[in-house]
This record gives sequence, C-alpha cells and structure tokens, in this order.
Amino acid sequence: MTAERTEQPERTEGTERTERTERTAELTEPALTTDLIVGGMTCAACVSRVEKRLARIEGVSATVNLATGRARVSHPPEVTAEHLVAAVLRAGYSAELPAPPVPAPARDRSAPAGTARPADSPGREETHRLLITALLSVPVLFLSMVPALQFRNWQWLCFVLAAPVAVWGSWPFHTRAVRGLRHSAATMDTLVSLGVAASFSWSAYALFLGGAGDPGMRMPFSLLPSAGGDVAHVYLEAAVGVPLFVLTGRFLESRARRGTGEALRSLAGLAVKDVTVREDGDERLVPIGQLRVGQEFVVRPGERVATDGVVASGGSAVDLSLVTGESDPVEVGPGGPVVGGAVNAGGLLVVRATAVGADTRLARITRMVTEAQAGKARAQRLADTVAGVFVPVVLALAVTVLGFWLGAGADPQAAVTACVAVLVVACPCALGLATPTALMAATGRGAQLGLLVSGPRALETLRHVDTVVLDKTGTLTTGRMTVARVTPVPDGIGRDRALWLAAAVEQGSEHPLGRAVVAYARQDLRRRPHAEVTEFRATTGLGVSGMVEGHRVEVCAAGVDLHPALDRALAEAEAAAHTPVLVRVDGADQALISLGDVLRPGSYRAVDRLRRLGVEPVLATGDRDSTAVRVGAALGIKEVYAHCSPEDKAELVRGLRGRGLRVAVIGDGVNDAGALAGADLGIAMGSGTDVAIGAADVTLVRGDIEAVADAVLLARRTLGTIRANLVWAFGYNAVTVPLAAVGWLNPMVAAAAMSVSSLMVVGNSLRLRTWQPERRSLRADTGGRTEGVGR
Repeated sequence: MTAERTEQPERTEGTERTERTERTAELTEPALTTDLIVGGMTCAACVSRVEKRLARIEGVSATVNLATGRARVSHPPEVTAEHLVAAVLRAGYSAELPAPPVPAPARDRSAPAGTARPADSPGREETHRLLITALLSVPVLFLSMVPALQFRNWQWLCFVLAAPVAVWGSWPFHTRAVRGLRHSAATMDTLVSLGVAASFSWSAYALFLGGAGDPGMRMPFSLLPSAGGDVAHVYLEAAVGVPLFVLTGRFLESRARRGTGEALRSLAGLAVKDVTVREDGDERLVPIGQLRVGQEFVVRPGERVATDGVVASGGSAVDLSLVTGESDPVEVGPGGPVVGGAVNAGGLLVVRATAVGADTRLARITRMVTEAQAGKARAQRLADTVAGVFVPVVLALAVTVLGFWLGAGADPQAAVTACVAVLVVACPCALGLATPTALMAATGRGAQLGLLVSGPRALETLRHVDTVVLDKTGTLTTGRMTVARVTPVPDGIGRDRALWLAAAVEQGSEHPLGRAVVAYARQDLRRRPHAEVTEFRATTGLGVSGMVEGHRVEVCAAGVDLHPALDRALAEAEAAAHTPVLVRVDGADQALISLGDVLRPGSYRAVDRLRRLGVEPVLATGDRDSTAVRVGAALGIKEVYAHCSPEDKAELVRGLRGRGLRVAVIGDGVNDAGALAGADLGIAMGSGTDVAIGAADVTLVRGDIEAVADAVLLARRTLGTIRANLVWAFGYNAVTVPLAAVGWLNPMVAAAAMSVSSLMVVGNSLRLRTWQPERRSLRADTGGRTEGVGR
C-alpha cells in the first residue's frame, strides 16, 4: 500500500512524553524540562541514587544517563534549577546547568555549546593510574601466589609495591566511598575500598606485629585458611588485585561506550555561523543569531542556506541531500521554499527568512535527537535496581560473618580472614567485565565485517527487533544519480556521439544531473569530453546549451514534442520513475538520456534474509509515489510510505511502536536522524551523513544493507555470550561467598578465584573475535541483479 503518513498511533506513556517535547514554544506545558550535567557517577547504583534524590521533590521525575553524564528532569514551574542542583549535591554528586551557547570562535569546536562530553571517556589521568597500578601489582600477584618465586624479604618488597596501589591507585574508590558514607549511601566503590583497606591493614599488622616480617618467611599456597598459627598471613595480593581488576573493567567499559553525543555535534556542524544579510541594496556579514524573520540574505554557489525561507530572487539547483537524504536536486526560483542546511549547487539566491533559531527544521531535528537520547534501556534500569541491593547485602554479610566468628570465640585472625575473604571474593570484577569485554570483542569483529555497534543496548534491542523501517535513497539504493539508459534517434548522429556532445556541454554545469552525465560518458566512452565549449548558458529548470565544434548542443528537460522514436523511451523512463533528459544538436532531437538511482546489489538478499530472521521490512521515503511503489514491489516490501518528511518519518516510527512493534530504522540522511534516534534501534549507512551516523546505534560502514542481517546474528551471538558470562559471574559468587563465610576460603584464594573468574569471562568473550556470519544463498530469481529506480 502507499500512504503519505501513518494513522495516529495509540497514545501510550512513552509516546505522550515524546509528543510533549516536540510541541512548539506557543503551546505552554504545565511541566518544565531541565537538563543537568551530573559529575562523580561511576556505577548504576550512583544513577539510582541521583534519580531517587530528585524524585523526593514533589512533582519531579528524572532520568539519569550514566553514559552522557546528564540528568533530564521534568518538574513543575515552581521548582527551579537551583532546587534541582541542590538536590543532586545533597546526594553527594556535583551538578551544573549546561553551558549557554557562545560565539563559535570562542568555544571548543569539538563539542557544541550546551553539550556535555562523554562522562565515561577514559581520561589521561585514569589511563596513567591503570598502567602504574598494573606495573606495581603484577609482581605482587606472582610473588604472593607462586611460592617457588618467593625469596628472602620478598614480603617487604611486596609491601613497598602494594602501598602506592592501596593508597594512590585506589584513591578514587576511597574518596567516593567516603563521600557515599557522608550521605548514607553504599556503592560498588564502597566494597572495593573496604576490601583494599582491610587487606592492606591486616597485611601491615601481620608484617609489623604478627611475625610475617621475618626475612625468611614463606607463605605457602593453600586452599583453606590457616588462621590460628604462630605467624599471621599477609594478603597483599588481594590489596593490589582488587583495584587492578576493577580499574581494568571500568577502563574497558569506558572505551566501549565512548562517543556519546556525536549526533548533536554533527547537527551543530550543519548550522551556519554567519550569514550575508541584504538591506537596501547593501550586503553585510552578521552572526546567524542576529538574523530575524522577514530579513533577506544571500546564498552564493557552494554555500549552505542559513535558515528556512523562501526565494526572493534568483534561481538555482539546491542540493538537499544533507537535509532530506534524497540525492535528487531541487530546482528553486522566486517564491520557492528552501530549508536551512541545504547547499546551493548553482546560481545566486536571495532568500527571505521564514523561521530562525529553534523554529527551523534543523533545530526541530536536533530536539528530536536530544529527546531520544535521554531515554534508558530496560536492561539498564534492571542493572540499577540490582546494584542498589547488591552492595548493602555484601556489606551486611561481611559484618555478620565477622561478628559470628568473634562471638563464637574463634581466633581474631580467623574472623578477620573470613570477613576480608567475603569482601574480596564478592567484589564484582567478573560482573563488571562480563558486558564490556563481550562488547569489545563483538564490536571489533563487527568492524571487520563492516558493522559499528554503539553499545550493549543496541545489541540487546537488535536481537528483539521485529520491524525495520528502510529509507530508499542511500539505503536501498546507491544514493548517486547515474545514467540508466541512452536511447539514440535512428539514422541520427549515433549514441556515442550524442553522449559525447552532451557530456562536453555539461562540463560547464554544476548541476547533479550534469555531473552524472559527464561521469557516465568518461566511463562509457573511455575518454574525457574535452572539446571547447563556447556560448555556454544555463537556464534554471530547463537545462544547458553551448557551441561544441560548431554545433549548438542543448541538454534540456524532455517535453511533449519529441521525435517519434523517443516517445517510447520517454514512457519507459517515466514508468521507471527516471529523470529523462533530451539531447538536441542544431535543433534536432538526437537522444534521450534516462537518469536515476540504482538499487544496491545486496538489497534483494538483505530483505530476504531479514524476513528469514523474522523481521518485517517497511519502506519510508521522501520520494514520489511511483518510485516508492516500484522499489517496494521490486523488493517485495508490502508496506510503503511516500512523501515522508523528517517529521513524518518520526511520526511513522511512533505509530509502529504504538502498535507494540519493536522498530529499527535504517537511514542515511539528516532527515532520518529524528527517526533513527526515536526508534528502538537506529541503523545508519556508513555512506550517509554524520548526523544520521551519530544518531544511530548501529552503522553499516561497508555500505552494504545485507550487513543488517549480519548485525542481527552478531547481536544474538553476543547476547548469548554476555548471558553466559553473567551466569558464570553470579554462579562464582554463589559458590565462593558461602565458602568464604564459613572460613574455607582465605583472601589469597579469594583473589585467585576472582582472577580466574575474570579470565574465564574474558576468554569466553574473545571467542567472538572468530565469529563468522551465516551466509544463505538467495533464490536464483533475485541473485545479484540491479535495477534502475528513479528518485
């Protein structure tokens, strides 16, 4: 079927929230939305604490994003931003409002004004801390856990190496633990800090007061603690192993989630900074912020249109590919609308501004991307809940174990040993590595296969997608105008001569159709049209003309009065939704050139494989009905939507989600950015715009849409690996924590078990590096062919 827009979707909580954020400024809402930049968050427990603290204010609800370090807060008008900042400060974290926009030369071009840098990007200090901690910890681990390597006074060398790790290397954990204590909060940093402090303190006691400092002391490796002996044991390997593995896990996780905010930076890059305003015949360059509705501004060839408006004078071909994603050029003249961000490909334009600032289409798309990025996956919410319970339970268990053994009259060393063993063995190193290591391996393998996956949420969602919305141009098609067919007039100058003359005169044109003719002639004729062209003239909306070797050559739009031999070619071009171009030489029709886009060779196989995986395709394009229907029929897509603006595509996505479908969107243009960000999953073509790629969760670098099926298979394999990792991590805790509590596991063995659990998780994740996608041959009737389609 063909439709211009979807029916109004059933209203749900999610769609109502999105609709509220997309209303224009004229519609005043009872609730306000404020963004805060929150600092100091390190885990899901921190996120949960900030959200709960903000929710204590009447009428306030908040969604905190750990990856971006932002909190999106909905609050009544009487609650000010200062109240919100104060609430976050009371929770033990820093908070501030996003920086207001500043002039382009004065700000950091790498991040647009008002956007936060990724909160979890590993900085230089964190990287140095990890490297130094690793250099100091590895000798301690080997000497403590391999008795054959222990030499005279080895324990004192380990103590000297472990001291900076327990203090400086673990300093971030200690400071955050103390800050949480001041606010009656416990996070995973609390476990790490207590485990390191207890292990190092007991080791210091054993060395200085417990007899373990004897130069000839040897510490045998045993599965059971030997508390109660004449010499106290040292547990320096636990004091260095815990921070080492936790720092490593967080570093890997930070690397996996880096790049947050690229969509907004790409959108900001499309905005024009300065504009040439024309008043009373004079021109002056002013900042874009000074432009007002009704003012006229000049757009010269190659420049980007500063804002939405209508053409006051002049004419040109406007390239809307950065805004609409469609490669078909649009001829504009007086009274014609233009969109901010479009590129003037031809003549001089004078445009009268009809919208500025937040009212422009580019600004609306930016808002849609921002709103969509503020959401949170269900798996992340579950992790927040678990994290809020896990740490207090472990702390309570450790204290209970210590009290039980002391109350039972056991030796103090045995009691402390069991308590420290519980803290160390329950340290969530394997849990912290389960997801990022699998993600790192999967994304690395995906990159080799032409797939870029943004993070675990993308993989989680991709596995459950049942509907995929496909853009046409640049996604199912190549996105480049090409010559589909050249039809010469019988008994004329011939096909090659007509094509050569047309390409020769088109060399003086910057029109995308002209460039396509020139490129095709160079390839087809194996020589460059280099003839001298005189009396060249370009007429907006009609074509070009000039003198070539004494002949007047015209390349123009095909009319109704054609040579009879070209009527059939014209009908076929129109049926195929191609753009027909007539070549006339000395006033006589000589050839008809049909131009259009072509379907990607992998589009047929991709749609077929998606159906085999249980994913139903939907086509949504800004192109004409005839073209959309033809592409849909060629690929077997039943649900087709034509004439879709960026807002229509976003509305279509909301409608499909309102029907209970899990929707992925595949696109390549700025017009797809809102739909990409608003869908359950956004997939961008690597050949598309930076905005589409930034708003997407998955990017197909190799430009092959068949890679979507590979992405689904990779997601299912990766999530299976993550589940196996989590089962191992939780199973490890379920077995080792009771053993530590009853005194059957000393901290050294606990540290070893923790190390083994982490290595098991990493080893299982590395298996993804050799993963190969399944390849199924498509039916012979669709194998590998391409077909021309129009725009």
